[in-house]
Amino acid sequence: MEDGLVIKSTGSRYRVLADDGMIHECVLKGRFRVSGVRTTSPVAVGDRVTIDTRENVITSLHPRRNYIIRRASNLSRESQIIAANVDQAFLMIAVTMPRTPIEFIDRFLTTAEAYRIPASIIINKRDLYDDEDDAVAARIEIVYKKIGYPVYTVSVTADSSISQITAALKGKITLLSGNSGVGKSTLLNRLNPALSLRTGEISEYHEQGRHVTTFPEMHPLPEGGYVIDTPGIRGFGVIDFDRSEIYHFFPEIFRRSSECRFYNCLHLAEPGCAVREAVACNEIEPWRYKSYISMMTEDNDKYR
Repeated sequence: MEDGLVIKSTGSRYRVLADDGMIHECVLKGRFRVSGVRTTSPVAVGDRVTIDTRENVITSLHPRRNYIIRRASNLSRESQIIAANVDQAFLMIAVTMPRTPIEFIDRFLTTAEAYRIPASIIINKRDLYDDEDDAVAARIEIVYKKIGYPVYTVSVTADSSISQITAALKGKITLLSGNSGVGKSTLLNRLNPALSLRTGEISEYHEQGRHVTTFPEMHPLPEGGYVIDTPGIRGFGVIDFDRSEIYHFFPEIFRRSSECRFYNCLHLAEPGCAVREAVACNEIEPWRYKSYISMMTEDNDKYR
């Protein structure tokens, strides 16, 4: 038996980096289940596992310190664990080609908050922006920095330096997520040219990226640390959120909620709601409140 780290998952087969430095292509032993979590696959990239090296079988899963999860699809009540045991999550977005919906950003960030994973935002493709796009990108940066999220506005193809991002990733296990086509693989090639990952083109008709990364995979960084690259996803369906606690995962709403008249205020239509007053005064960004209302009132299956 040998302990190791899952560095790639296809849902049925797993690449495990054993503690002795050997890589094993493994399967799960029998009816492998994780208690309390119904997922499309019980083992995720970032998991620590024990393997039988004679048969290349994963025999047990070590306790997780955290994980980040999303609804698997709009036709399923199952969830998908995107990655486990991460130090931080980076969401890469773009204002155009393709445009990342604001609600996608907020759903990703609230999920990271719920699982206590520090999150940052990378706004990519600034070399493609016109004046209107620049204004949108600047507004996004101002809003999320004010809330407390680090934001990096870059062009990973044109910028000569991405030193701030490199420094933030050094020595840590980082989940990198975002829509297809926003430039995740291009960034990884900049961070570690030895990877030579394929990059996709953008469909001009749909302004959407074509999937290049097929399965989650962990890549080493030259200066230490790992980045978990995930397949591009077009939506982020939250799961297992208690409706009465959703506002806890919007930091600026949670901070203001202590001033509400009622301790159990849900910030919908209650009198004396300090949150709605802050929205009316633009002290809380209206689009963030709109995302909150959507999560409170709409079917999460819509956002797969």
